[in-house]
Amino acid sequence: MGSPNTPAFLIAVALAAAISMGVFAHASKHGSRHATAWGIAAFLAAGLAVPVYFIRYWAQRRAG
Repeated sequence: MGSPNTPAFLIAVALAAAISMGVFAHASKHGSRHATAWGIAAFLAAGLAVPVYFIRYWAQRRAG
């Protein structure tokens, strides 16, 4: 039997997977050579990797 926290854990994993797939899709669509790495980083550390990725993306876009 599962513990009382099992549903919360499954929701957290599903949310992390959805965020990482979104970051991977965005990075891949916009030509990042490291789309897989960004997707993995977003899954493992979404609170840090997602803001870093998008700040880097917007900075490169402004630079030309």
